[in-house]
Amino acid sequence: MRGVKRVVAVFSVLAAVLVALGFVLENQQGMALSFLGLETARMPVSVFVVVALIVGMLVGPFLGVLVRGRRHKSTVSVRN
Repeated sequence: MRGVKRVVAVFSVLAAVLVALGFVLENQQGMALSFLGLETARMPVSVFVVVALIVGMLVGPFLGVLVRGRRHKSTVSVRN
């Protein structure tokens, strides 16, 4: 059973890598983003999407810890 799980995990990771590689190769057209008067350098679309994904993966858990910490403090103060 352990070997089956390992094979499924390897194939899942391989599929995710192939999808990401296909996305990057299909989105090579250059573009520049502008927001509030600031403009980025001209880069492929995939760079912006991957950077947004990484930022979301970092910020999401951080916000989850903050919310969980505040909720935990409020339940502790209610019990006292």
